[in-house]
Amino acid sequence: MEDNRQQRLLERELYQIEQIRQLDSEELEIEEVENGHQSSDDDQIDERAFAGTSASGGYTFNTSLASMHSYLGEVEDTHNRLAFLDGGVILHVPLFYLEGVVLFPEATLPLRVIQPNFIAAVDRALRQVEAPYTIGVVRVFRDGDNGRIKFATTGTTAEIRQYRRLEDGSINVVTRGQQRFRLKRRWIELEGAPCGEIQIIEEDLPLRTPRDAFGKLTPLRNLSTTNVSHSKLLDHDSDDSFESELSLTERRLHASAIKSSSHRNFFSESTSSDDESPVCEPQPLLHSRNNESIEDMSAKKYVFERPRRRAQREFHSVPGPRECPRAFWPYWVYRMHDSYCLAQRLSDMWKKIVGTPSMDALVRQPGLLSFHVASKIPVSESTRQELLEIDGISYRLRREIELLENFDQIKCRSCQTLIANRSDMLVMSTYGPLGAYVNPSGYVHEIMTLLKASGLALIGVPTEEYSWFPGYAWTVAYCATCEYQMGWLFTATNKKLKPRSFWGIRSSQVADDTH
Repeated sequence: MEDNRQQRLLERELYQIEQIRQLDSEELEIEEVENGHQSSDDDQIDERAFAGTSASGGYTFNTSLASMHSYLGEVEDTHNRLAFLDGGVILHVPLFYLEGVVLFPEATLPLRVIQPNFIAAVDRALRQVEAPYTIGVVRVFRDGDNGRIKFATTGTTAEIRQYRRLEDGSINVVTRGQQRFRLKRRWIELEGAPCGEIQIIEEDLPLRTPRDAFGKLTPLRNLSTTNVSHSKLLDHDSDDSFESELSLTERRLHASAIKSSSHRNFFSESTSSDDESPVCEPQPLLHSRNNESIEDMSAKKYVFERPRRRAQREFHSVPGPRECPRAFWPYWVYRMHDSYCLAQRLSDMWKKIVGTPSMDALVRQPGLLSFHVASKIPVSESTRQELLEIDGISYRLRREIELLENFDQIKCRSCQTLIANRSDMLVMSTYGPLGAYVNPSGYVHEIMTLLKASGLALIGVPTEEYSWFPGYAWTVAYCATCEYQMGWLFTATNKKLKPRSFWGIRSSQVADDTH
């Protein structure tokens, strides 16, 4: 088993080296184009067609190269895979404070560890018994009022998957996000390693109630009289399979709604919007968050995405036979909170905007899908921290859908200068349009890749050294208005690479306003 692992690792490294050598062997050819880096009109039309799509769709760059982090050199696999910890467990782990970075579960985070205190933190993680090879990653940021450094209270554990200790004592590390946690307290150990007490967050289950927990409603055509008892209205094996899950008020309201439905032999979905087609089948009654009773929710008269004439109706009213629901809540309410329906909607939007292939496997796991999109969505770091702090799967999915619906422009955080539009996004890594990379000084940057950008000024000359994208040279790019560093321009160093150029914009320098 160990020999097979070593063989696979060797084959992967040889493939990576061969890809880089092939790129380096190409002759350098500089095309004379307008403004030094703009494509011709024909190329612009062609590139526009692939904007927001994977670089493999018509381009020649191998997006898997960027995900390998080959600039870190050879790294050794730890062969350690920690089992997921139970929610609520309290651990003491070394901490990494990162500015401009928000790590999500399942996301990859490269680190170049130079500072002695963080080297001590890695050493502690490698030898600890309680959670071996595990560190805690927390975002740090400056308070907008007084400029003081503040620590986020929600972070993510990261498992060290690969590492290499260099001759100068520094360590190159590749980690992978595992589980969210709450930071309870933090301290510095004697050897200088920053540590903290964390509590693993217990993730909730997708908000579609299991069918066997509530039973199934008897088909309405079988209800010939309104005098049917409540127990006969439910198809279940035991009396407590349904009623044990509901409060007295919920049982009374639910039974009342079902009895009122028994006058009709058909069910209409007219309470849903006229222009929307159902994505999921109706589900049994859902629990509300925070143990909020149906009576409390009804009092609030929730209205989501409904026409105004229907928004004015009270949920408990049954004005006519074609508007009578099977249960207390109308069909569209289930769809609004069903995690699987939301996951399908988010997947469709992500595919349309980013151009990724089918995400059916993730749709069947709404929790993983919510983290997958959150780790790649090209928005500011503060907005991504907000997504990390959301506890409910359905709430996180709904927020991501809202962000994608409103995401239209990328602006400089300092001066609000328009940098790019949503259609300018480009996928240059298997991570998606946004990924994390580390520079030689150990600073981690989360960058979003764009095909085109405006309002930027270039400083210096292109260099290939330590390039995050093999075959491309980078040039530092500043905002032409406020002169803050926005990111880099990457230009191809051989004639076969396409796209010829693209931009990498720091998410920490992107404004929250995306309209």
